[in-house]
Amino acid sequence: MNIYKNLNIKETHKNSVIAIGNFDGLHLGHQKVLEQARLKAKKENLKFGVITFEPIPSMFFNQNIKYHRINTVKQKIYYLNKLKLDFLIIINFNKFFSNISADHFVSKILASKLKSKYIFVSQNFRFGKKRLGSTNTLKLLEKKYSYQTIITSPYQKNKTIISSTLIRKKINEGNITEVQRLLGRSWTVEGIVVKGQQRGRKIGFPTCNIEWSSYALPKLGVYSVQVETKNFKKKGIANIGHRPTFKGKNLLLEVNIFGIKTNLYKKMLKVSFIKFIRPEKKFKNINELKSQIKKDIAKIKK
Repeated sequence: MNIYKNLNIKETHKNSVIAIGNFDGLHLGHQKVLEQARLKAKKENLKFGVITFEPIPSMFFNQNIKYHRINTVKQKIYYLNKLKLDFLIIINFNKFFSNISADHFVSKILASKLKSKYIFVSQNFRFGKKRLGSTNTLKLLEKKYSYQTIITSPYQKNKTIISSTLIRKKINEGNITEVQRLLGRSWTVEGIVVKGQQRGRKIGFPTCNIEWSSYALPKLGVYSVQVETKNFKKKGIANIGHRPTFKGKNLLLEVNIFGIKTNLYKKMLKVSFIKFIRPEKKFKNINELKSQIKKDIAKIKK
C-alpha cells in the first residue's frame, strides 16, 4: 500500500476507485464498505484507494474535544493495510483545507488531481466549507467530471447501526464486549511507558504507566487486558483513572502484566481491553487497596 501525505499521486493510482471518510476505528461497517469498493475495483480492473483526514475534522473544529479517537493514525494505517488497499491519501485537515468549497474539492481534487472513476461515500457524508457538500453535490457533478458516486448504506448487526459514535459511547460506558463486537476485534490503545511514582512496585504490584492521549475515554476503573510488545503477549490488569487513593490528578493508564518483571520504561505497549472489572474507587489505606487488587487479579485469572 502506497501512502501519500499530499495529492501528488502516481499515474498508476489515478482513474481509480476511491472511498472517502474518517474511518476512525475501522469498524465492521467501514470494513464492509471498503470490501465493496475493493470488489468494484477488481471487477473494473482499477486500483483501489482511500482518502482520509488528519486530524479528524470534528477534533480540528472543536479544540475542546480531547478524548475522542478510537484509533491513532498509525493504527488506522495498519488496519487499512490489512484490507488490501493499493494506496492511501492522508489529507492534512487544516484551516486552509477547511475553507475549500465543495465544488473545489470535487473539481480540483477528485476530478482534476485524482481523476477518480468511482467514489464510495456514506449516506451522511459532508464535505467542503461549512460542510455544504453532500452526496447530492457529488451526484449533481457526476456527468461533468466523468465519475460515478456509490452511496453506501449503514451496516447493521443484530438491528444495530454500527458507527464510530456508537463505539465511542460504548467505550465511555465500559461496555468492552459490545465494543469488540462492533469493531470485529479487540479495542487496543498504544503508548510509551513513562516513569511513575513506583507506588505499584512498593506495594507488590509493579505497573507500566502510560499517559492517556487522544483516545476515547473508557469508564474509569479496572479492566482485564492483554499486553503486547515486540517480545511478548501477556494477560494483565489495568486501571484507567486519576488514582484517588493517592490524590492523583493526571489521567493515567496503569498496567500490571502477569509474569513480567522486566523494566519496560520507554517501551511501546499495545494494550487490548478485554473486560470491565470494577469502577475506580478511593480506598481508606494501602492495605485495603492491596486486598482489592488481589481480588481483582484472582477474578481475571479465574
